[in-house]
Amino acid sequence: MRITDVSTIKLRYPVPTPMADAIHYMPERAVLLVQVATDDGLVGLGECAAYGGSLDSMERIVLDDLKPSLIGEDPFQVERLWSRMARRSHQRGTAGMLMQAISGVDIALWDLIGQATRTPLYRLLGGYRDTLDAYASAGFYASDKGPAQLAEEVGAYAERGFRTVKMKVGRNPEVMLNPLPDMWAPDYATATLEDDIERVRAARAAIGPKVRLAIDANNAWTPAVAVQFMRRVTDQDIYWLEEPVATDDLAGSADVARALDVPVAGYETATGLVSFRELIARRAVDIVQPDVIWTGGITLCRKVAALAEAYGLPVIPHVFSSAVASIANMHFIAALPNAGLLEFDQNPNPLRSTLFEEPIDVRPDGTVRLPGRPGLGVTLNQATVDRYRVP
Repeated sequence: MRITDVSTIKLRYPVPTPMADAIHYMPERAVLLVQVATDDGLVGLGECAAYGGSLDSMERIVLDDLKPSLIGEDPFQVERLWSRMARRSHQRGTAGMLMQAISGVDIALWDLIGQATRTPLYRLLGGYRDTLDAYASAGFYASDKGPAQLAEEVGAYAERGFRTVKMKVGRNPEVMLNPLPDMWAPDYATATLEDDIERVRAARAAIGPKVRLAIDANNAWTPAVAVQFMRRVTDQDIYWLEEPVATDDLAGSADVARALDVPVAGYETATGLVSFRELIARRAVDIVQPDVIWTGGITLCRKVAALAEAYGLPVIPHVFSSAVASIANMHFIAALPNAGLLEFDQNPNPLRSTLFEEPIDVRPDGTVRLPGRPGLGVTLNQATVDRYRVP
């Protein structure tokens, strides 16, 4: 079996009401899918994280820089192909966009291997479990969405059976060194630290004491602010604090982790193996959060997970894009002994909910079961692709 083509699909969904986290304004959901075809007629599917820039720029890396290294090659040699893509383009940098682009191709290669061997991908990777606990990832900022509306939202997730809920904090323009003023729409749906404390308390009251509550600051705070905030919400039983400081502030994140009893989770915005090695070795995180569409694909994320296991740390991947990101991370998580919790985005997004012929459903007990079909085990819904495809 040999690779004959690499192609991309660009999708865009304008959200009805823009949403925001601590520093990012999101008026749309944009997705770049990758398809790798072979002379056997198989087509592998992957996704490149396309956050923070245009779909076109990511597409050009895949088609112009990576594709020439893949044509005519054996997809089973996934480690060799990963190294070839990374090393031939190393002058573009060893992290960032290159890792995001490689991620999409790498996932497609693993999908091909699963299809060719007629094996579900999670079983091919080790098959530690076939069911995952899903947590509701939500609680974003939006216009006219105060504590009462947030409480109603997250309370509904608890009623549906989710046993863990995550919400956003940190959209505080008055906080020193918060990068929000330099971001898009910095005045949209902002909150003070006091407002965020009220939001956390409202969310906890809505979900009750038995549902776990995590909070995500998306790199907005300094270490001192993060510690101060967490001490103000000590009585709210926070399950974890995610990305409290800038990703490259390793010392600051380690300081926060040492100062708090609450675990520090991160950093989805790290890419490449060395970045995660440093986060783990310097004890800057208590929970490790790679993402197979962002960090460097399944090939690299398996190595991150092994590093985490060696340090006795759990892996709870970041999952926030299309259904391809969801299913690829599900297979990765299901193969790990130090994982099992799946981030499940609850914001309206047909690129997640209707992209496949086979929907990914959360059961009444808050769990998701892996598909038993070969590879990723999914089929693109062509009607959804056609509706949201962009040139």
